[in-house]
Amino acid sequence: MLDQPPATPARAAITAVSSYVPERVLTNADLSQRLDTSDEWIFTRTGIRERRIGAPGETTSMMGAEAVRRLMGRRGLGADEVDAIIVATVTPDMLFPATACLIQDQLTLSRAWGFDLSAACSGFLYGLTVGAQLVASGSHERVVVVGADLMSSIIDPLDRTTAVLFGDGAGAALLERAESGYGILDFHHRVDGSGRNDLMMPAGGSLLPPSMATVAARQHFLKQNGRAVFKFAVTNMVESVQVLLERNGLAASDLAMVIPHQANQRILDATAQRLGLPCERVATVLAAYGNTTGATLPLALDDVVRNGRIARGDLVMFTAVGAGLTSGATLVRWQ
Repeated sequence: MLDQPPATPARAAITAVSSYVPERVLTNADLSQRLDTSDEWIFTRTGIRERRIGAPGETTSMMGAEAVRRLMGRRGLGADEVDAIIVATVTPDMLFPATACLIQDQLTLSRAWGFDLSAACSGFLYGLTVGAQLVASGSHERVVVVGADLMSSIIDPLDRTTAVLFGDGAGAALLERAESGYGILDFHHRVDGSGRNDLMMPAGGSLLPPSMATVAARQHFLKQNGRAVFKFAVTNMVESVQVLLERNGLAASDLAMVIPHQANQRILDATAQRLGLPCERVATVLAAYGNTTGATLPLALDDVVRNGRIARGDLVMFTAVGAGLTSGATLVRWQ
């Protein structure tokens, strides 16, 4: 029997991307009317000018469904041509059933199964990894990964440290079989549960079930240790990128674009500086949308694609950190 050359591993590629944000705009000036803050204070510390807020009755599944509807329109897909849907969110419409089920029903995706993935701001990144394995295995032709969060539903409107940071939005990406040499090349993810208290919503789970006491104590709102999260973000986003560069024999200068989680402009600037990249090679939509948690990566990717800032064959690096604490990076040869 003749020796056969090793088979090229199958990969998945991002073949379409879309996004959705609510119509209502909440500016820094609006926030200054009810909080001890100002446009200058917010912008100089975060890089955020405004954020979108869901309309009354608008839910995470509605935003996600609209992003998927637009995605399918761009790719020309029918409702029976999606095999699976993975939704990254920390603000599901309800604890169960999964938001993926609600989106599947709203769009009548007759063949799709799906589930939710909870990794906070790293959720979309982790969802890409999971979806890519389904496609690469040959068991699925098309997997949709959604990042969607209605952060206004869990933000304390009286907490200046968090109320200025977050917004609502959704994005979606379609994964299909990659052409040879293209697609998702590698990933590196990790969690550090010792930082679980640095970014969390204390009540609502089995540890602190909802009660009059937890509501009165405002424990159903997001709580954040901003200093600790900032330090973790800068260190771990850069380290995750460096792991992939070294493992794949690349330098940061080989990257056409880095698409990082959109949390704070200082974090984005520090990431660019530590990687030795010009700011124009680090995507940002932070000023317009704020931190949309699971939606930040697809919102930034959609902006980059629509503005022609990446081309076929470009190396693109995604990187994120989130509650958990979670972190990671994914390397893509753009198809």
